[in-house]
Amino acid sequence: MNLTYIILGAVVLLVLFAVGIYNKLVRLRTRTSEAWADIDVQLKRRYDLIPNLVNTVKGYTTHESAAFENVSEARAKAMGAGSVAEKGQAENMLAGALKSIFAISEAYPELKANQNFLELQRELSDTENKIQASRRFYNTNVRDLNIAVETFPSNVFAGMFGFTKKEFFELEAGSEQKENTEVKF
Repeated sequence: MNLTYIILGAVVLLVLFAVGIYNKLVRLRTRTSEAWADIDVQLKRRYDLIPNLVNTVKGYTTHESAAFENVSEARAKAMGAGSVAEKGQAENMLAGALKSIFAISEAYPELKANQNFLELQRELSDTENKIQASRRFYNTNVRDLNIAVETFPSNVFAGMFGFTKKEFFELEAGSEQKENTEVKF
């Protein structure tokens, strides 16, 4: 009779342990998804600002159509990127294209004084800061999930229940220094 209680107690403890690990993995996966949604919101905000910025700059410039096409193309690629790695690569291209727009504005002093341009510039800079903060939050959650998926004993349960590692959201791949799109004058 005592042996039955000991075995039953061990089984109950094992089940509670498994439930605890499973719930931890679910919580980490949900936080990672939430963090990606935060990044997505900020990227969409930036995508919405770009056409207004391009149109404002177009009003002051007459022969810079290649730069505008590059920004439009980079924006479309970024909006259509699927995986986290593709999104990071597309965002790097978009950041480079935006730098060219701001470089163009240097040649037009009346544009730099335009209130609409200054407001768009401020909003874009604010959005870049929010993207950076959201990326850090996402990567922290990915790190925590990946550690849980790879370490014992949670890796056993992660494999049983189909939990997998997630990709980090990297910008400026291959560079040790991450750099925001510079939008100040």
